[in-house]
Amino acid sequence: MLKTWLTHPLTRGLHVDDPSTTLLRRHIIQEKSFLRQIYQEWYLGIAEALPAGKEPVLEIGAGAGFFSDFIPGLITSDLFYYPGITAVMDGQHLPFANDTLCGVVMTDVLHHLPCPRRFLIEAARCVRPGGAIVMVEPWVTPWSSAVYGRLHPEPFQPQAVEWEFPPSGPLSGSNGALPWMMFKRDRARFEKEFTEWHIEHIRPLMPFRYLLSGGLSSRSLMPGRAFRFWRALEHALQPWMDSLAMFAQIVLRRTDGG
Repeated sequence: MLKTWLTHPLTRGLHVDDPSTTLLRRHIIQEKSFLRQIYQEWYLGIAEALPAGKEPVLEIGAGAGFFSDFIPGLITSDLFYYPGITAVMDGQHLPFANDTLCGVVMTDVLHHLPCPRRFLIEAARCVRPGGAIVMVEPWVTPWSSAVYGRLHPEPFQPQAVEWEFPPSGPLSGSNGALPWMMFKRDRARFEKEFTEWHIEHIRPLMPFRYLLSGGLSSRSLMPGRAFRFWRALEHALQPWMDSLAMFAQIVLRRTDGG
Protein backbone atom coordinates (compact mmCIF):
# COMPACT_ATOMS: atom_id res chain seq x y z
CA MET A 1 0.00 0.00 0.00
CA LEU A 2 2.79 2.43 0.94
CA LYS A 3 4.68 1.73 -2.29
CA THR A 4 1.50 2.26 -4.31
CA TRP A 5 0.81 5.57 -2.58
CA LEU A 6 4.39 6.78 -3.05
CA THR A 7 4.41 6.01 -6.78
CA HIS A 8 3.85 9.16 -8.83
CA PRO A 9 0.41 8.84 -10.45
CA LEU A 10 1.75 9.80 -13.91
CA THR A 11 4.19 6.88 -13.99
CA ARG A 12 1.95 4.07 -12.78
CA GLY A 13 1.86 1.21 -15.25
CA LEU A 14 4.51 2.72 -17.53
CA HIS A 15 7.70 0.94 -18.54
CA VAL A 16 10.96 2.85 -18.13
CA ASP A 17 12.14 1.90 -21.63
CA ASP A 18 9.08 3.46 -23.29
CA PRO A 19 9.99 6.87 -24.85
CA SER A 20 6.66 8.26 -23.63
CA THR A 21 7.86 7.66 -20.06
CA THR A 22 10.79 10.01 -20.69
CA LEU A 23 8.44 12.76 -21.84
CA LEU A 24 6.30 12.30 -18.74
CA ARG A 25 9.39 12.45 -16.56
CA ARG A 26 10.31 15.78 -18.16
CA HIS A 27 6.93 17.08 -17.03
CA ILE A 28 7.49 15.64 -13.54
CA ILE A 29 10.84 17.43 -13.16
CA GLN A 30 9.25 20.75 -14.02
CA GLU A 31 6.30 20.06 -11.74
CA LYS A 32 8.34 19.04 -8.68
CA SER A 33 10.22 22.12 -7.47
CA PHE A 34 12.42 20.22 -5.01
CA LEU A 35 13.57 17.77 -7.71
CA ARG A 36 14.08 20.52 -10.28
CA GLN A 37 16.43 22.33 -7.90
CA ILE A 38 18.47 19.14 -7.51
CA TYR A 39 18.98 18.94 -11.26
CA GLN A 40 19.89 22.62 -11.39
CA GLU A 41 22.56 22.05 -8.74
CA TRP A 42 23.94 19.02 -10.58
CA TYR A 43 24.03 20.87 -13.91
CA LEU A 44 25.79 23.90 -12.46
CA GLY A 45 28.42 21.72 -10.77
CA ILE A 46 29.08 19.73 -13.92
CA ALA A 47 29.25 22.84 -16.13
CA GLU A 48 31.73 24.49 -13.77
CA ALA A 49 34.01 21.41 -13.91
CA LEU A 50 34.30 21.51 -17.71
CA PRO A 51 37.40 23.09 -19.25
CA ALA A 52 37.17 26.23 -21.31
CA GLY A 53 37.17 25.66 -25.05
CA LYS A 54 35.40 26.31 -28.33
CA GLU A 55 34.77 22.65 -29.08
CA PRO A 56 31.24 21.35 -28.45
CA VAL A 57 30.13 19.43 -25.37
CA LEU A 58 28.13 16.20 -25.72
CA GLU A 59 25.46 15.08 -23.27
CA ILE A 60 24.81 11.34 -23.32
CA GLY A 61 21.43 10.14 -22.10
CA ALA A 62 19.82 13.58 -21.97
CA GLY A 63 16.56 11.95 -20.95
CA ALA A 64 14.04 14.16 -19.22
CA GLY A 65 16.56 16.80 -18.23
CA PHE A 66 17.21 20.40 -19.26
CA PHE A 67 21.02 20.58 -19.30
CA SER A 68 21.00 22.66 -22.50
CA ASP A 69 19.83 25.61 -20.37
CA PHE A 70 23.29 25.63 -18.75
CA ILE A 71 25.72 24.88 -21.61
CA PRO A 72 25.33 26.89 -24.84
CA GLY A 73 25.38 24.70 -27.94
CA LEU A 74 25.18 21.47 -25.95
CA ILE A 75 24.69 18.39 -28.15
CA THR A 76 21.91 16.48 -26.40
CA SER A 77 21.65 12.80 -27.28
CA ASP A 78 19.80 9.64 -26.36
CA LEU A 79 19.13 6.14 -27.68
CA PHE A 80 15.75 7.15 -29.09
CA TYR A 81 14.27 10.36 -30.42
CA TYR A 82 11.91 12.68 -28.59
CA PRO A 83 11.45 16.46 -28.80
CA GLY A 84 14.48 18.40 -27.59
CA ILE A 85 17.10 15.81 -28.59
CA THR A 86 19.84 16.94 -30.98
CA ALA A 87 20.98 13.46 -32.03
CA VAL A 88 20.11 9.80 -31.57
CA MET A 89 23.22 7.77 -30.71
CA ASP A 90 24.64 5.03 -28.55
CA GLY A 91 27.18 6.25 -25.99
CA GLN A 92 29.29 3.21 -26.80
CA HIS A 93 29.58 4.24 -30.49
CA LEU A 94 30.12 7.99 -30.86
CA PRO A 95 29.79 9.52 -34.36
CA PHE A 96 32.49 12.17 -33.93
CA ALA A 97 35.96 12.67 -35.38
CA ASN A 98 39.04 12.39 -33.19
CA ASP A 99 39.71 15.18 -30.67
CA THR A 100 36.63 17.18 -31.63
CA LEU A 101 34.78 17.43 -28.30
CA CYS A 102 35.57 19.64 -25.33
CA GLY A 103 33.84 17.19 -23.01
CA VAL A 104 31.11 14.68 -22.31
CA VAL A 105 28.53 15.20 -19.56
CA MET A 106 26.12 12.73 -17.99
CA THR A 107 23.69 12.45 -15.11
CA ASP A 108 22.74 8.95 -13.97
CA VAL A 109 23.86 7.38 -17.25
CA LEU A 110 27.18 5.51 -16.91
CA HIS A 111 25.64 2.78 -14.76
CA HIS A 112 23.19 2.02 -17.60
CA LEU A 113 25.93 1.27 -20.15
CA PRO A 114 26.35 -2.51 -20.54
CA CYS A 115 29.93 -2.08 -21.81
CA PRO A 116 31.43 0.99 -20.07
CA ARG A 117 34.89 0.15 -21.43
CA ARG A 118 33.63 0.77 -24.94
CA PHE A 119 32.27 4.17 -23.92
CA LEU A 120 35.58 5.19 -22.32
CA ILE A 121 37.52 4.13 -25.40
CA GLU A 122 35.18 6.07 -27.68
CA ALA A 123 35.21 9.13 -25.42
CA ALA A 124 39.03 9.08 -25.30
CA ARG A 125 39.04 9.15 -29.09
CA CYS A 126 36.53 12.01 -29.43
CA VAL A 127 37.47 14.26 -26.49
CA ARG A 128 40.55 16.40 -27.03
CA PRO A 129 43.51 16.25 -24.59
CA GLY A 130 42.65 18.49 -21.65
CA GLY A 131 38.94 17.84 -22.12
CA ALA A 132 36.84 15.98 -19.59
CA ILE A 133 34.06 13.58 -18.79
CA VAL A 134 31.98 15.02 -15.95
CA MET A 135 29.15 13.04 -14.44
CA VAL A 136 26.88 12.60 -11.43
CA GLU A 137 26.29 8.93 -10.62
CA PRO A 138 25.03 6.74 -7.78
CA TRP A 139 27.70 5.97 -5.18
CA VAL A 140 28.29 3.13 -2.73
CA THR A 141 28.28 3.93 1.00
CA PRO A 142 26.72 2.11 3.95
CA TRP A 143 23.69 4.43 3.78
CA SER A 144 23.25 4.30 0.00
CA SER A 145 23.58 0.50 -0.01
CA ALA A 146 20.70 0.25 2.44
CA VAL A 147 18.54 2.65 0.41
CA TYR A 148 19.33 1.37 -3.09
CA GLY A 149 19.21 -2.24 -1.99
CA ARG A 150 15.75 -1.94 -0.43
CA LEU A 151 13.90 0.96 -2.03
CA HIS A 152 15.24 1.38 -5.56
CA PRO A 153 13.93 -0.74 -8.45
CA GLU A 154 17.23 -0.77 -10.39
CA PRO A 155 19.89 -3.45 -9.74
CA PHE A 156 22.56 -2.38 -7.26
CA GLN A 157 25.35 -4.97 -7.10
CA PRO A 158 28.64 -3.70 -5.59
CA GLN A 159 29.76 -7.33 -5.20
CA ALA A 160 29.77 -7.89 -8.98
CA VAL A 161 33.19 -8.91 -10.27
CA GLU A 162 32.93 -7.52 -13.80
CA TRP A 163 31.99 -4.02 -14.94
CA GLU A 164 29.86 -5.32 -17.81
CA PHE A 165 26.33 -6.62 -17.43
CA PRO A 166 23.87 -8.22 -19.88
CA PRO A 167 22.20 -5.61 -22.12
CA SER A 168 18.44 -5.21 -21.93
CA GLY A 169 16.40 -2.01 -22.23
CA PRO A 170 18.12 1.42 -22.38
CA LEU A 171 16.98 2.28 -18.85
CA SER A 172 15.98 -1.04 -17.29
CA GLY A 173 19.46 -2.55 -17.72
CA SER A 174 21.90 -1.24 -15.12
CA ASN A 175 24.11 -1.73 -12.09
CA GLY A 176 23.89 1.31 -9.83
CA ALA A 177 27.17 0.35 -8.13
CA LEU A 178 29.14 0.42 -11.40
CA PRO A 179 30.72 3.93 -11.04
CA TRP A 180 31.96 3.10 -7.53
CA MET A 181 33.31 -0.24 -8.75
CA MET A 182 35.26 1.37 -11.60
CA PHE A 183 36.59 4.51 -9.95
CA LYS A 184 36.91 3.47 -6.29
CA ARG A 185 37.01 -0.30 -5.75
CA ASP A 186 38.88 -1.09 -8.98
CA ARG A 187 40.71 2.22 -9.35
CA ALA A 188 44.11 0.57 -9.89
CA ARG A 189 42.65 -1.55 -12.70
CA PHE A 190 41.01 1.51 -14.26
CA GLU A 191 44.21 3.58 -14.15
CA LYS A 192 46.24 0.76 -15.70
CA GLU A 193 43.73 0.10 -18.47
CA PHE A 194 42.78 3.71 -19.32
CA THR A 195 45.92 5.83 -19.30
CA GLU A 196 44.06 8.40 -21.42
CA TRP A 197 41.86 9.26 -18.43
CA HIS A 198 42.98 10.77 -15.13
CA ILE A 199 40.54 10.66 -12.21
CA GLU A 200 40.71 14.32 -11.28
CA HIS A 201 38.25 14.19 -8.42
CA ILE A 202 35.41 12.27 -6.87
CA ARG A 203 33.05 14.24 -4.63
CA PRO A 204 30.49 12.16 -2.71
CA LEU A 205 27.28 14.10 -2.16
CA MET A 206 23.55 14.27 -1.49
CA PRO A 207 22.57 11.61 1.08
CA PHE A 208 18.98 12.77 1.61
CA ARG A 209 17.70 15.31 -0.92
CA TYR A 210 17.14 13.04 -3.90
CA LEU A 211 15.38 10.52 -1.69
CA LEU A 212 13.12 13.25 -0.29
CA SER A 213 12.39 14.56 -3.79
CA GLY A 214 10.85 11.24 -4.78
CA GLY A 215 13.02 11.18 -7.88
CA LEU A 216 11.40 10.59 -11.25
CA SER A 217 8.90 7.94 -10.23
CA SER A 218 7.66 8.75 -6.71
CA ARG A 219 5.81 11.57 -5.02
CA SER A 220 7.86 14.36 -3.51
CA LEU A 221 8.13 14.24 0.27
CA MET A 222 9.25 17.86 0.54
CA PRO A 223 8.03 21.18 -0.90
CA GLY A 224 10.41 23.27 -2.95
CA ARG A 225 10.78 25.86 -0.20
CA ALA A 226 12.47 23.23 2.03
CA PHE A 227 15.34 22.76 -0.43
CA ARG A 228 17.69 25.33 1.13
CA PHE A 229 17.30 23.81 4.60
CA TRP A 230 18.20 20.31 3.39
CA ARG A 231 21.10 21.63 1.30
CA ALA A 232 22.51 23.40 4.37
CA LEU A 233 22.08 20.25 6.46
CA GLU A 234 23.91 18.12 3.91
CA HIS A 235 26.69 20.70 3.72
CA ALA A 236 27.10 20.43 7.49
CA LEU A 237 27.37 16.64 7.11
CA GLN A 238 30.16 16.86 4.50
CA PRO A 239 32.81 15.25 6.78
CA TRP A 240 30.68 12.08 6.85
CA MET A 241 29.88 11.83 3.13
CA ASP A 242 32.01 8.71 2.71
CA SER A 243 29.43 6.95 4.88
CA LEU A 244 26.26 8.81 3.83
CA ALA A 245 26.45 9.92 0.19
CA MET A 246 24.03 8.46 -2.34
CA PHE A 247 25.69 10.12 -5.34
CA ALA A 248 29.10 11.39 -6.45
CA GLN A 249 30.31 13.96 -8.93
CA ILE A 250 33.16 12.38 -10.91
CA VAL A 251 35.59 14.23 -13.18
CA LEU A 252 37.84 12.37 -15.60
CA ARG A 253 40.44 14.51 -17.38
CA ARG A 254 41.68 13.51 -20.84
CA THR A 255 45.46 13.08 -20.88
CA ASP A 256 47.76 12.55 -23.85
CA GLY A 257 47.68 8.83 -23.15
CA GLY A 258 51.31 8.68 -22.14
